[in-house]
Amino acid sequence: MQFAAPTALDYFASLVAEDASFALLEAAIAVAQDEEPQLDTQAVLAQIDALVERLQRRLPADASPIQRLRLLNRYFFQDLGFAGNVNDYYAADNSYLHRVIAKRSGIPITLALLYIELAGGIGLQARGISFPGHFLIKVKMPQGEVVIDPFSGRSLSREDLDERLAPFKRRRGLIDDMDMPLGLFLQPATPREIVARLLRNLKEIHRNSEDWPRMVQVQDRLVCLLPDEPGERRDRGLARAEMGQDEAALADLQAYLAAAPEADDAEAIRERLRDLGPSPLH
Repeated sequence: MQFAAPTALDYFASLVAEDASFALLEAAIAVAQDEEPQLDTQAVLAQIDALVERLQRRLPADASPIQRLRLLNRYFFQDLGFAGNVNDYYAADNSYLHRVIAKRSGIPITLALLYIELAGGIGLQARGISFPGHFLIKVKMPQGEVVIDPFSGRSLSREDLDERLAPFKRRRGLIDDMDMPLGLFLQPATPREIVARLLRNLKEIHRNSEDWPRMVQVQDRLVCLLPDEPGERRDRGLARAEMGQDEAALADLQAYLAAAPEADDAEAIRERLRDLGPSPLH
């Protein structure tokens, strides 16, 4: 008997199928297989393990939590030289972990994923925060939590965070009686939320450049990752329509309307369906 080899999407689906066994780092690495189908995710995991081991060898046995944090920051931002890619922030490479490791530069979320893995390797509890506009890290310490910007390596005060949050609150009308406490914006992101944010970064890059084939690949992963969010089916359908894949586009857009018939954009999607022609299902 012959069995078809699993596709890159099948592999990704196996990593993200269950929250209890969600393989965050491996799934984040696997995102790049759309660009490099032969990418060996296990080899990239081994590279990260080697970085952790180097850090562990530098750690004094009696190091306090604050000493561990200082050692980690020096190792990650100075010795290894990881930093935000300020010159080409919107390059897709910044979302591919193996290229971030090679170039020592990336965007907040990919830098955070590496930092969090290193932190765990020396006994620190670090979590990612889906802060509006900029992914952050918080590290649990005996005296409280330290919030770190992985793009710059800075520790952020409450005043820094309030200042960064102010434009978002103004845009959303979250002022005066509608204001929300800072702590609500500092909740740890789940592994599924982190991978979704990583993919949505790529989605916007490809949509802005009208690279529909690459956007559809990203949407395939988002539909797999977030099966209960019909908007991802809609966006895949719209990208497929741009590629002339009318039958597949119709299926996606009809599925969206079936799941969200009262959505704000439902009439616009119905109009798009009429443009695409009669459904092949009828």
